[in-house]
Amino acid sequence: MSPFPAPQSHAARTPQGKDVDVHRPEGPGAGLPVVLLWHGTSPDDRGVLAPLAREVAARGAVVAVPDWRADAPDAGRTALLGSLAWCRANAAAYGGDPDRIVLAGWSAGASAALGVALRPDAVDGWRPAAVVGLASRYDLPARTTGTPPLADLADSTAGRPAAPVPVRLVHGTEDTLMGPEHSREALAALTGRGWPARLDEPAADHAGVIMAEFDPSTGRCRPSDDERVRAQGRLSIRALTEAAGVSLPGAR
Repeated sequence: MSPFPAPQSHAARTPQGKDVDVHRPEGPGAGLPVVLLWHGTSPDDRGVLAPLAREVAARGAVVAVPDWRADAPDAGRTALLGSLAWCRANAAAYGGDPDRIVLAGWSAGASAALGVALRPDAVDGWRPAAVVGLASRYDLPARTTGTPPLADLADSTAGRPAAPVPVRLVHGTEDTLMGPEHSREALAALTGRGWPARLDEPAADHAGVIMAEFDPSTGRCRPSDDERVRAQGRLSIRALTEAAGVSLPGAR
């Protein structure tokens, strides 16, 4: 059970027609850091990230979790970048600071987040305050940019790679869907280019890092009620809260 008060939750929708859940700390507030958190390739799956988002919001951040579809004709690019534009425009309405947005994601959402940080030309030069990548690989084209983040990081053409921003990576050692070697490779590439980066490796599988488990009856992941699984997400909570600058005493 979280030692923090339950956050407030709000429903919103982007101009692209995608639902967004916005979680924020209890009570009034303004100028709070913002976390935009993208789910993986399972279509319109924002609910799987709800427990993680609420834990981070309870610690002092505004957390927005939008839907998107990897099976869209553009592989999700319009919805993902649309949610970023929506977040920048609406963060203040929920007490957030639009100039302090941490871009984060799980699985394909993590690659999409790092891709934006490496390719600010994809978003009119905008830069996140930090990036958090949970259980992903970065050698495949990002859904936001169409190019692999590792390739963008190695690009030596004019203006690339982009100026560094802090990056936090979390990858479970029991992940058999995409092994932790993918995040280790990204960590080496980032630090080799002078980016401040850190990798945490909990004893979790692909879903465990977000306090979820695979449901074979639906073919999707779902939030887990198993306290052992929920405990596996603590490093992800810490990575997100510390990236946002709101880690509080007692947070684990």
